[in-house]
Amino acid sequence: MNTLSTSTLAALEEMLQNTARSAPPDFLPIMLIGGSAGTQTIGHLNPEFIAFLQESLEKDPIPFISIGNDQISITLTRPQELSNSLYQLAQTMRLAGFIPGWRHEDFAWLDHHGHQYFRLERAAFRTFGFQSMATHINGYTKSNSIWLGRRSESKSTDPGKLDNIAAGGITADETPWVNARRELWEEAGVPEQIAANIEPIGRIHMRRPIVGRGFHDELLYVYDLELTDQFVPSNHDGEVSGFIETSLPEAAARILADEFTGDAAFVTADFILRRTK
Repeated sequence: MNTLSTSTLAALEEMLQNTARSAPPDFLPIMLIGGSAGTQTIGHLNPEFIAFLQESLEKDPIPFISIGNDQISITLTRPQELSNSLYQLAQTMRLAGFIPGWRHEDFAWLDHHGHQYFRLERAAFRTFGFQSMATHINGYTKSNSIWLGRRSESKSTDPGKLDNIAAGGITADETPWVNARRELWEEAGVPEQIAANIEPIGRIHMRRPIVGRGFHDELLYVYDLELTDQFVPSNHDGEVSGFIETSLPEAAARILADEFTGDAAFVTADFILRRTK
């Protein structure tokens, strides 16, 4: 059986130590003002977008949102009112070409207690650096291979890259558990009676700047799912172009060759390290 070299394991471990990066110093912090937490940083704006946003807000002010030289300020108000204002801001940015891949699907911004403060189009979360949530499922077999999906070339984010057997953003009205089972069926054709066996593993906090886009800040809820050697995944929603079944050493090599999405690389590396200990 193929084994993983010490140098490969060390490379994966080093990679996992750098999942959550700080925002670059020239990114403008977005501050939420008010509430029990006082003032807190909830996002970061790419410096390429600052001049446009300053000009736009000066010309057409938006309630509860202001921009200065050192920060964007969002004043806390009722969730629906705040959501309306942020949607207005996002539409302005979209029309200017700063938010590609509009999905007509809402994410929610939650505080550390799980309270929802606002909802916003999911494509806008990276533009403003707001923290979102997603699930990633490692689909593995009894013979210790792992299934990987290849993202459709039509995807606005990471087209053609390798991904976990199923993964997806958690929408505003979903829990991680519900989302994981939905994504398993839509992306990989895993029936409910099998998907119900997902094993919750933990969370990975992913933070990194995206060139020309913004700042990606996401909590990845990780699950493992053991599949029989006879199971073959099949995509139902058009978001996956195909699947490959690989050994753990091959998956590690593909990670280090930068064939994965950033999120799936971390999740798969974590799985490999857990399975080889």
